[in-house]
Amino acid sequence: MLEGKDLILDTRNYAHEVRWKSWWHVLTTIVVLTSGYFVVFTAEPLWIKALGSVLIALTLGRFFVIYHDYLHHSILQHSKVARGMFAVFGLFMLAPISIWERSHNYHHAHNSKLYTSSIGSFPIVTKEKYLASSWSERTLYMFVRHPITIGFGYIFMFLYGMCIRSIVSSTNRHWDSIVALVAHFGLGVAIYFMAGFTGLLFGFMLPFFLVLSLGSYLFYAQHNFPGVVFAEKDGWTYSGAALESSSHMKMTPVMRWFLANIGYHHIHHLNPRIPFYRLPEVYKAIPELQHAKTTSLWPWDVAKCLRLKVWDAQAQRMIGRREIYA
Repeated sequence: MLEGKDLILDTRNYAHEVRWKSWWHVLTTIVVLTSGYFVVFTAEPLWIKALGSVLIALTLGRFFVIYHDYLHHSILQHSKVARGMFAVFGLFMLAPISIWERSHNYHHAHNSKLYTSSIGSFPIVTKEKYLASSWSERTLYMFVRHPITIGFGYIFMFLYGMCIRSIVSSTNRHWDSIVALVAHFGLGVAIYFMAGFTGLLFGFMLPFFLVLSLGSYLFYAQHNFPGVVFAEKDGWTYSGAALESSSHMKMTPVMRWFLANIGYHHIHHLNPRIPFYRLPEVYKAIPELQHAKTTSLWPWDVAKCLRLKVWDAQAQRMIGRREIYA
C-alpha cells in the first residue's frame, strides 16, 4: 500500500498535460457558454431564458475550475493567449489572479491545520476556543459558516471576501480587485441598458448568484464534511491532509463535466499539478485513492455538511451547534 511521499511520487506520472486536450476543453467550454448567453439574449419565453441562465451558471463553474487549474500551473503554461484569457476571466468572476493565488496557495499548504487553515478557507475553531470566545466573536464565526452566508457566496465570499477585503488589506498588492469591481458593475449597467431588466436578471444576476453560491458551497463542503480530520501543526502531514481532510465528492457524469472533475478533490490536494481531465484516470489507476471519505450534492449530504460547526478535539470530529454545549 502506497502512502505519504511514495503516494505523492506515484501521482507525478499523471502531472503532465496533453496540450491539445487542454485547449479542447477550454474551447468547448467557451462554445457551451456562448450558447447559454445566446439563449438568454435571444429567446422570448422566460422559462427558456431561465434554462439558459442555469446553463451559463454551470458552464461558468466549469470555466472557473479550468481557470483554477491554470493558476496551479497544471495546464497551458507559457501561453500568452491563455494568460490573457484567464486574467480577464478572473476579473469577470470576481476572483482576480493576485488574491486567488495568494489565498488558494496558502489553503493548499495549510489545509486542515488547526489555527491556520482559516486563511483561504472557512474558519475552524475548536470547541474549547469557541466557548472561550466573546459573544461577538462567536456570532461572527457562526455567521461566516451559516448556510445563508454560504448560499450568498456572490456577496460574502466574492464581492466582499475576494475583492473589497483584499483592497482594504493591501490596495497596491490587489489593485486588480478594484478593476474587477468596476468592470463587474459596469458590465451589469451595460447589460441593463442594452437588454433591459430581463436581460440583466437572466444574463447577469442569476448566473452569478447561482455559480458563486455553488462555488462557495463546494469550497466549504470539500473540507467540512462528516469524517473530516483536523490536526495540530505538529501532527499534520501534507498527504494526510489530502486523504483525510479533503473529500471525494461523488457526482453524476453531467455534473462531473460541468464542474471539471473537482469532486476528486482529495487527488487534487495530493498533487495540484494533475490536469483536471486526468483526475478520473488517476483515481482508477491508484487503489489507495479509491477509499477517500465521500460526500455528494444530494440534499441529505448537503444538510450533513452544513450542520458541522466546530472541531471537538477530544472526540476528534466536527460537531454541530447543539453538541457544543452538551
